[in-house]
Amino acid sequence: MTEAIKKSLRDSKGARWGALAVVSFTMMTGYYINYVISPLKPLLEEHLNWSSQDFGIWNSAYGWFNVFFLMLIFAGIILDKMGVRFTGIGASLTMLIGTVLQYIAIEQVFPMEGLVFGFKTQIAVGALGFGIFGVGVEAAGITVSKIIVKWFKGKEMALAMGLEMATARMGTALALAIPLPMARAFGVDGMPNISAPVMLGLGLLVAGFVAFIWYTFMDKKLEVSEGIKDDISEEDEFKLKDILFIIRNKGFWLIALLCVLFYSGVFPFLYYATDLMINKYSVSEKFAGAIPSLLPMGTILLTPFFGNLYDRKGKGATIMLIGSIFLLVVHIFFSIPALDSYIVAIGLILFLGVTFSLVPSAMWPSVPKIIPEKQLGTAYALIFWVQNWGLMGMPLLIGWVLDKYCIIDYVTTVNGEKPIYDYTIPMMIFAATGFFAIIIALALKAEDKKKGYGLELPNIEK
Repeated sequence: MTEAIKKSLRDSKGARWGALAVVSFTMMTGYYINYVISPLKPLLEEHLNWSSQDFGIWNSAYGWFNVFFLMLIFAGIILDKMGVRFTGIGASLTMLIGTVLQYIAIEQVFPMEGLVFGFKTQIAVGALGFGIFGVGVEAAGITVSKIIVKWFKGKEMALAMGLEMATARMGTALALAIPLPMARAFGVDGMPNISAPVMLGLGLLVAGFVAFIWYTFMDKKLEVSEGIKDDISEEDEFKLKDILFIIRNKGFWLIALLCVLFYSGVFPFLYYATDLMINKYSVSEKFAGAIPSLLPMGTILLTPFFGNLYDRKGKGATIMLIGSIFLLVVHIFFSIPALDSYIVAIGLILFLGVTFSLVPSAMWPSVPKIIPEKQLGTAYALIFWVQNWGLMGMPLLIGWVLDKYCIIDYVTTVNGEKPIYDYTIPMMIFAATGFFAIIIALALKAEDKKKGYGLELPNIEK
């Protein structure tokens, strides 16, 4: 074997950063679909007679298959046994299938009168699609996490993860900012085209699928350069008994609990953020989605910054603790009824963007310090599985609370009456996630000091 072949391809900056760019684009297309329905809530209520509970059921479906059918855990095992190429292609196809079903539901390609298992037919079909999409995008997430470890271990790993998350959240920003005005712009005779933003997402997902196919050739070249065959090395092949090692690890559970609490206070909030801007801060529908879209835009710069800080200076556990404190503070301010100026809303969204940059930038690069690389796929899958309990339950809870306790008035529209909501109780629920996240972050910091995981140490090897 020549010296050129002996040298790993990941030692080339151009190769590893190029690989990162390709898989980050695939995740960006998935994140767009994840939130494309969120800013459309007012239109869905006005033109399709949805309730907040209908909206909550649809978004709750994201975690149905991952939680109850353990699809995420199976995805992690498949990832560790079959490798990133096989799993990534399968995940991308699953995202496409789920999004097609969501489009069919929103466009009402066939008549959708009546009920299916107690749900409106449109909600049932769309929720099924979002659930299938959730399996695909979560599998893609753990695959990309392992890809980054594969290319950046011992190098700029936290920065790479930060840049991947920042790129993906460009999709979130687009999904919060453009669907509502786009639906209006493509409407006919005052009737918005609510399915148009979903169709755009389908096109983006196709592009993301093609991008991942391109990545598979890069991945194969990497393995050739390192003498690895069939996408996994024999000594690193996952064994089912290794799950016991993961679930007996206290550090793993603390990371998983911090993950579900923190993300439950952010992702489900974004589902309702546009509606919050309209109901509490009196922002017009035309601009309501633009304010929440500032949150991911801020993370685009700050997540790589904090990731680079962790790479070079360490303090990962401390960064996670600070982010948890910020999460509590920002949601407390959102819950105060007297603070109802849109200027306050913009400030709090920007502050939440800082918060949303802190915890993920340190949390995901910390997992390889606790779990061996051969078990990372399953470890990430188990963490994402725990996270999906929150991503499933919180939207459903908030939707139920809004319809049950928070309707304060109705406004008459051309299609009937539309409710006006008081978001005080929902924001207090979101604040509770920050409070409990602080407790877990303190416990993680203590466990790191006890076990010596190195969460406070830099990632870059000297």
